[in-house]
Amino acid sequence: MAYGVERGRPFIYLKDTYLGDISQAHFRRLETLHFPLTIPPDAPITPYEGGIGAISSNRNQVLGGSVHLMNLNVAVIMSPGQERDRLAEHLAGRECVVRVADDVTHHLARSGNESCEIALVDFGPGAPGLPAVITQALEQKRGAIQRLKAQWPKVQLVVFADRDSQQATETLELGIRNIFLKPINFPQLDGLLDAASRSVAQQVRQQREHARIEQEYRFDRIVGKSPAIEEAVDLARRVAESSATSVLILGESGVGKELFARAIHGESPRNQGPFMEINCAAIPRELLESELFGHEKGSFTDATQTRIGLFEAAEGGSVFLDEIGELPLTLQAKLLKFLDSKIVRRVGGSRDIPVDVRILAATNRELISEVKQGRFREDLYYRLNVVPIEIPPLRAREGDPVLLASLFVERVARKLGRVARLSVEAQQEISRYHWPGNVRELSNVIERAVLLARSEEIGSAELSMPAVSAGGTDDELSGFSFTIPPQGVSLPVVERAVIQAALDRAGGNVVEAARLLKIGRGSLRSKMRRHGIDRPRERATISGRKVDHLSVV
Repeated sequence: MAYGVERGRPFIYLKDTYLGDISQAHFRRLETLHFPLTIPPDAPITPYEGGIGAISSNRNQVLGGSVHLMNLNVAVIMSPGQERDRLAEHLAGRECVVRVADDVTHHLARSGNESCEIALVDFGPGAPGLPAVITQALEQKRGAIQRLKAQWPKVQLVVFADRDSQQATETLELGIRNIFLKPINFPQLDGLLDAASRSVAQQVRQQREHARIEQEYRFDRIVGKSPAIEEAVDLARRVAESSATSVLILGESGVGKELFARAIHGESPRNQGPFMEINCAAIPRELLESELFGHEKGSFTDATQTRIGLFEAAEGGSVFLDEIGELPLTLQAKLLKFLDSKIVRRVGGSRDIPVDVRILAATNRELISEVKQGRFREDLYYRLNVVPIEIPPLRAREGDPVLLASLFVERVARKLGRVARLSVEAQQEISRYHWPGNVRELSNVIERAVLLARSEEIGSAELSMPAVSAGGTDDELSGFSFTIPPQGVSLPVVERAVIQAALDRAGGNVVEAARLLKIGRGSLRSKMRRHGIDRPRERATISGRKVDHLSVV
């Protein structure tokens, strides 16, 4: 009995007699019986809509079942008989899509362009007689194998052979390595099916990932018409053409450094390889080395099994190290060695593993200042800074805030099934605001505005943005003055001086100092750690030198 779905209705075949349509209740009862499975020569066969080729998947469609499909298309090519029927029934029970044929010619004629991952072939008993007859039979088998491989180059061939040394030898001469002796060992066959299923599933995942990269990891997804962003995109496009150069992406938080990194990978010669990314600030320092370089089993307390790191996993692709400025000094030395040699040694291991990856790094810090203050290795900085790409902040991209806002409005409204647009006043408000959080802040503001809007038009009230213009207000700057010395001064030094002055004004109270600086307490503490400010003290020196010509009131 073979059964499936034809034109949306269940049907069965019993031996070579078509019994016609049956009800779902009868189908539910009949499908539990166990008859030898056969199929008429002229039966309609499609991958998921009829015949024995859809036994399992269509049964679940009709009965509302939910089981794991192996996603394997298996061809059973052997003479009719109980052995073939048992094999087809077993494969159907393993949720394979099964196609049965008497010989290779018959199978090729009926399969068309359908895929085939495994072909189970039984050529029957060996040819007795004179050597010439044996040679002719062997050439026929070789021709059949060649036609199968020509139709499906990646098909995995399995040949069933009698317990006969001559037939096994002939099969080896055909270039077949999967030889199963008869009678069929079903546990052995199941092992092959499981391995093939994992391989097919991996190929499907890779194909989906490649399709996603081709669609999403593109410079076309970077929206902007301002000269500043177009210059950055043009430089990134030229960098993407090279597959070996390390790239350092610089910019404030929220400007889209990750988007640039993905686009560089997606339009580079490495786009068929994996894209692995890691935020160096989001993983505890004691685990970061294992994440990047992997570890061997037993290398530390919780290392219960060997694990490959991101550099190994990204073989042939790219690794994106976000917030590279947060990398500990001990790991900076190991990363520098890796960049020079492209060799990985796992934690607790002794074997050097060569890998081929491209490093993309990003940071919102002034790394040269970090180098001067001893928190970032100078040699690593120059090794990464082969091609620096500076992404401009949103406030420096004239006309882009409104363009991006309109895009975000359309995207959020589509998700909510609504229609929304920005009013003229809202567009003017967006153009005036300085966007300290850059594109990420703009996206969040627009999402909130669309959610809270009572009509299709989004105005200034829905945006609810702070009334701070791009240059700040005169009231905020009243009582504050500074003088830049003739030789100039670095911005981090000025920031440190301002933070120290705020702490002095607040009497050492971090909460009050954060209020004076109009930033969060956590942000202030982070800046204090960055500048090495442990406690309030007199602002006598900065970075080992007096600041006679820099006054902050």
